[in-house]
Amino acid sequence: MPVLDVRKDLATLTLTVVGEFAVPIERLWTAWTDPRQIERFWGPPQWPATFERHDAAVGGKSAYYMTGPKGETPRGFWEWVSVNPPAGFEVIDGFAHADGTPNLAMGTTRMRMAFTAEGTGTKMVAVSTFPSLEVMETHLKMGLEEGLRAALGQLDGVLAS
Repeated sequence: MPVLDVRKDLATLTLTVVGEFAVPIERLWTAWTDPRQIERFWGPPQWPATFERHDAAVGGKSAYYMTGPKGETPRGFWEWVSVNPPAGFEVIDGFAHADGTPNLAMGTTRMRMAFTAEGTGTKMVAVSTFPSLEVMETHLKMGLEEGLRAALGQLDGVLAS
């Protein structure tokens, strides 16, 4: 499994995920920035993601939904803050209403992805920073940590194809 560590830090309002992958940094970058590839791992297996838009550029937007086991389709969005191929990117990550507009009442996170070439593979460090302890606790109670583990557990399969 590619995920080596998941750390919650309530003092700094962060959730950090560390993974290592046996692929070049460019391959990992492509998996995250190609909409057909990211949708194969962004949602947990029982909640697959469909990306309707995925603009990996500063000021770009991503719009997606996940399809649940009972047919429910919660939506999410990313607003691209910085893009540094292939070393990483930063987005504002949040929930969206049925019409795709941001649901700011659910709170957003600032997700910073960093990719580092190491030997014959690539290390990934994903740091999500929450605006408040309340938002962080709400997202964790909704299953964020377990969902990330399950979703990113699919990444090796995507990278191998």
